[in-house]
Amino acid sequence: MSKRIIIIGATSGIGAELARQAIAKGYIVGGTGRRTERLKNLKEELGENFHYTGMDVTLHGESKLALNQLIEEMGGMDIIVLNAGISNYQASSITGMEQMIIDVNVSGFVQLFGEAFQYFRKQGRGQIVGVSSIAGLFGSSRAAPYSASKAFISTYMQAYRQRSNKLKDDIFITDVIPGFVVSEMTEGKRGMFWVANTEKAVRQMLIDIEKKKPVSYITRRWRLIAWLIKLTPNWVLDRL
Repeated sequence: MSKRIIIIGATSGIGAELARQAIAKGYIVGGTGRRTERLKNLKEELGENFHYTGMDVTLHGESKLALNQLIEEMGGMDIIVLNAGISNYQASSITGMEQMIIDVNVSGFVQLFGEAFQYFRKQGRGQIVGVSSIAGLFGSSRAAPYSASKAFISTYMQAYRQRSNKLKDDIFITDVIPGFVVSEMTEGKRGMFWVANTEKAVRQMLIDIEKKKPVSYITRRWRLIAWLIKLTPNWVLDRL
């Protein structure tokens, strides 16, 4: 029987490419996002094994309802990938911009993570994949709310991995930690290095999901950067 994977945030970049590669490997795929026209285009491209629904993760009640309706349409869910996220937002104030990033990257993530965790507990098995970032390993003066939100995601998933182990649940928690990957989020940004094309990044990501790895650095070389960051004294990081 084909595995069923739902991708929250499938309209572009990593999410859209993951839908393509999962379909190619025989998965039944569900995709969500605010830009439903892009989801319709994906449906035309990928065919009958791709299902979709519009979703704004900041509308908690509606997003939970949409998720459950998509699960029902697909006949179940084995894996959920929480990929929805933003790095900047046009707002009239810094406070407004930062609040929107937290609303999407943290509050939206938590609501759907909790819904998926409870679903998998009732089902007796499942896998939750969250997409954090190398940026979550240190505070960035240029992207404080973004780096903080990604640090939250990694720590939150680590805690739930421990909880799942203590409860002896057959629920796997995978933290995908990308470096720079070609996407709308990285378009036009300066100072990037080791920028991976989306296809390669997602190919490695899907391999690690299938292996049920607890942590997946995308691409692999970013494990070295993560190791260096963790060894760097705070007084050095504070001067970057």
